[in-house]
Amino acid sequence: MRTAIAAVSSLLAAFLVATPAGAGMVVHMHLDDTIQPASQRYVERGLREAAARGASLVVLQLDTPGGLMSSMRKITTAITSSKVPVVVYVAPPGAQAASAGFFILMAADVAAMAPGTNAGASHPVGGQGENLPTDVRKKATNDAAAMLRALTKPRGRDPALAAKAVTESLSFTADEALKDGLIDMVVPDLATLISRLDGTEVERFDGTKQKLDLAGATVEEVPPTGAEKFLSVLANPNVAYLLMALGGLGIYLELSHPGAVLPGVVGVIAILLFLYSMSVLPVNLAGAALIVVGLVLFILEVKVTSYGLLTVGGLVSFVLGSMMLFNAPIPAMRVSLGVIIPTALVVAAVMIFLLSRVLAVHRRRPVTGSEGLVGEIGEARTEIDGKGRVLVHGEYWDAESRSGRIEAGTPVRVLLIRGRTLEVEAVSSEMTGRST
Repeated sequence: MRTAIAAVSSLLAAFLVATPAGAGMVVHMHLDDTIQPASQRYVERGLREAAARGASLVVLQLDTPGGLMSSMRKITTAITSSKVPVVVYVAPPGAQAASAGFFILMAADVAAMAPGTNAGASHPVGGQGENLPTDVRKKATNDAAAMLRALTKPRGRDPALAAKAVTESLSFTADEALKDGLIDMVVPDLATLISRLDGTEVERFDGTKQKLDLAGATVEEVPPTGAEKFLSVLANPNVAYLLMALGGLGIYLELSHPGAVLPGVVGVIAILLFLYSMSVLPVNLAGAALIVVGLVLFILEVKVTSYGLLTVGGLVSFVLGSMMLFNAPIPAMRVSLGVIIPTALVVAAVMIFLLSRVLAVHRRRPVTGSEGLVGEIGEARTEIDGKGRVLVHGEYWDAESRSGRIEAGTPVRVLLIRGRTLEVEAVSSEMTGRST
C-alpha cells in the first residue's frame, strides 16, 4: 500500500514539474442564470479557484436577464478585486446582459460581446416591475448611475453613456456598444476571443497593467458545483412557490390524518427548503398574508354554507398573494401565472376534499366501543320486567326496559348506555336484520 502511494506521489510530482501551474491557462465559467446569491457564490468561488491555480485569464460567459442588486454588487466587487484579469463575454448569439448583467459587463477588465447579443436596460424598478415612487426612484437611479460611472471610468469606457442605461433605460446591441466605446470587442466564439487577447496589455481596475500571454493556452472549465446548482434551483421563484404549496399540503395532510408520517416528513422538508428560498428571494409580506387568508377561506368553505363564495374568495386571495409573493425586479424572478393558477386549483381542491372527509368521519355515528351499541339490535335472554339480561354483539349486558315487560327471546333495540346497563325497547321481527 505504501509503495503504491509513493508511486502515485512521484507521478504527480513529475507532472507538476513538467507542467507549471496555470501556464497559459484560461478559466472558462458560464453564468446563464438570474443574478442572485447562488450565482454570486459561483462567480466568487470561480475567481478564487482561478487565482489559486495560477490562471492567466478568466472568461465569464454571461447570459442573464438581471437580478438582485445586492448580489450584483458583490459580483462586481469580486471582479474588480480579482487577482486574475477577467473577461466578461456576453454569448452565445441571442444572449443578453440586461439590468444587473450590464453592471457586471462594465466591471470587467475586458468587455466582449458576440454578434446578435444586447446589453443595458438597467433602470431601477419595483418588486413587480412597476415604477418606484418619485423620491425612491430618484435615489435608486442616482445610486445605480454613480456605480456605473465608478465602474466604467477606470476602464476607459464612456461613463456618461453607460449611466444612461440606468437614467434612460438604454439598451445596446453588440455593434452599438462597440461603436460607442462601452465594450472592447465583438467576437463570434471563445477561441477567437482568446486569440484576439493574446499579447495584449490589460489595464486592471487598480491602474496596474498586465500583458496576456495566451499562446497555446489551455481552456479549463469551472462549472457550478452540485450544491451551487441546487441552491440556484431553489432560488427559482416557481420552484420556491411549488415547495411552499407542497409543504403546506403535506403538513395539513399529516395533521388531518395523524400517523401517516410520510406526508409530514415531505411537508417539513419542503417548508425548510422554501424558507431558504425566502432568504435569497425578496418576499412580499402582503402576498404571504393573502395566501394565508386564501387557505383560511378554503377551510371555512367546508364548515360554512356559502354556496361556493368562500372558495371563489379563497382562490382570488391565493392567486393574488402568489403573484405578489416575491418582490423581484424582473419577470424571471417572479412566479409564473402558468404555475400559479394550476397550483391554486389543486391546493383548493385537495384541502376542501380532505377537510370534508375529516368532518364526515366526525359526524358519523360511532360503530365501535360502547357508543357503537346505541341503535343496535340484540335479544332479551331473560324476562325483562324492570331489569333483566340481553345479548348484544355477542356480549351479555344488564338491561332495563323502557317499553314495559319484555319476554325472553324478544328482539330489543339499545336506546342508551349507563355504565354496564343498557336501556332497551322491544322491536318487531322486521328489525332483526341487525341482530346478533
